[in-house]
Amino acid sequence: METLNINLPLDEETIKKLKAGDQVLITGVIYTARDAAHKRMVEALDRGERLPFDITSQAIYYMGPTPAKPGQVIGSVGPTTSGRMDSYAVRLMAAGLKGMVGKGSRSQAVKDAMKKYKAVYFAAIGGAGAMISKSIKKAEVIAYEDLGAEAIRRLEVDNFPATVINDIHGGDLYEQGKAKYQIKV
Repeated sequence: METLNINLPLDEETIKKLKAGDQVLITGVIYTARDAAHKRMVEALDRGERLPFDITSQAIYYMGPTPAKPGQVIGSVGPTTSGRMDSYAVRLMAAGLKGMVGKGSRSQAVKDAMKKYKAVYFAAIGGAGAMISKSIKKAEVIAYEDLGAEAIRRLEVDNFPATVINDIHGGDLYEQGKAKYQIKV
């Protein structure tokens, strides 16, 4: 299988060509946020306030890093369970979010919103946070510093490895995998 190189922020042409199962290497700026940061962002939107970064066409990586060792840009950056962000994801896609990176499946409401708002969901490799951190060239906290590891970070990534799980065409790699091995009686 061919590995696709994609750049962030995501554009419509790139999003249209991505299919569930595609292996990708992501280069550009990606933001990190977990549940507490998502809650604050949605509350800010509900109050009519600006978000800490322009979310239009951006991607969010669901993770909280471990502390960096001397000489490292960032510590281990393994993905967190994406379902924890499902109650916020639809609102952020409506505001312009185009990519999400995490692990695990998404709710039907989030999958429907990906088709509606033309967004894509990628999985990063669980348990490979130390390896993934090597693709991060720069990291800085940009908002909600009081949240510690859950603060929003701006990461500059180069060849960040991921797999497309849900695409805008309704593709779902997890469901395709189950169907492939389902016993037909």
